[in-house]
Amino acid sequence: MNHQDFDTLAVRAGTQRSQFNEHSEALYLTSSFVFDSAAQAAARFAGEEDGNVYARFSNPTVTMLQDRLAALEGGERCVATASGMAAILSLVMGTMRAGEHVVASNGLFGATQQLFSGILAKFGVETSFVSATDLDAYRAAIKTSTRLFFVETPSNPLTEVVDIAAVAEIAHQAGALLAVDNCFCTPALQRPLELGADVIVHSATKYLDGQGRVLGGALVGTDQVMEDVFKFLRTAGPCISPFNAWVILKGLETLRIRMEAQSNSALELARWLETQAGVARVHYPGLESHPQHALAMRQQRTGGAIVSFDVAGGREQAWRVVDATRMISITANLGDTRTTITHPASTTHGRVSPEARAAAGIGEGLLRIAVGLESVDDIKADLARGLVG
Repeated sequence: MNHQDFDTLAVRAGTQRSQFNEHSEALYLTSSFVFDSAAQAAARFAGEEDGNVYARFSNPTVTMLQDRLAALEGGERCVATASGMAAILSLVMGTMRAGEHVVASNGLFGATQQLFSGILAKFGVETSFVSATDLDAYRAAIKTSTRLFFVETPSNPLTEVVDIAAVAEIAHQAGALLAVDNCFCTPALQRPLELGADVIVHSATKYLDGQGRVLGGALVGTDQVMEDVFKFLRTAGPCISPFNAWVILKGLETLRIRMEAQSNSALELARWLETQAGVARVHYPGLESHPQHALAMRQQRTGGAIVSFDVAGGREQAWRVVDATRMISITANLGDTRTTITHPASTTHGRVSPEARAAAGIGEGLLRIAVGLESVDDIKADLARGLVG
């Protein structure tokens, strides 16, 4: 086990150097690799000799990203993918089969809900959605065919906090794995494997890159589970490009610094929003008013950088707040150095049924802010334009 501090691992872990002994990690843009002989080629393809074969499933830049992220999460192995959604698909396809069952929290990203309830259902993988914070609901949903529990914590967009240790115990008693989407916190703020989770899921597109530049995803867990995922990725090909892996690898170097600065601003913004006329409710784990505040402070280093709030007046007033902004970016992405705002009911969760949105507490007046690195006073001023008068 690597016992170096997080900041050192974020900069140094996984680094490989070529014969040129470069200081910054190299970007290997090649589709394939040349062998010294036919015998070596055969040994590489058979897995009898270590070494790169074909960039769909082996590339030095991708390997460096995987090794660094595994070190940061405290996991044995990481498999990087083309996107966060590709990571979730690879997890299910690599570890499950038709006729098996998933228990998932209902506070999931819209595309994740669609993947489980729509696409995977067509191939015989059944999913039961339960309240993210109701432990009895997780227990009641278990079937003899249950093989996976899947949660986001904090959830998107209401920042509900799942008791990872408690759900891990429930999952393990059922003989199932627990996968935790750690996108909102990243290992800089939360390490679910230490709380009993089996697999970490990332949309590396978000905070791991941190500047809204490229797409990527990742899974971290035991070598045994990741080998099952890798076999699917090697054959099906939902792989990350070396360039995207290199960008994310460099993003990890500043991960903790960015997360702490953005979290500090998010807490100040959340407290300010609670004082604003027209704001009905603020959702932020760092606030004492959050239903799972105490749990969040046990599991997370900070409340994170996502703040959601309900405005009085439904969609009309929510859109007014969005349209009145001049600096904040109107986009559904998050994890950027630039603050973003979105209306979940009509964007990220627009394809989710009204009934599912209602069950998840996503109303027409809900807005989600992903706090960036701008001055928090400027963020407040930009939101105030739509909140007053």
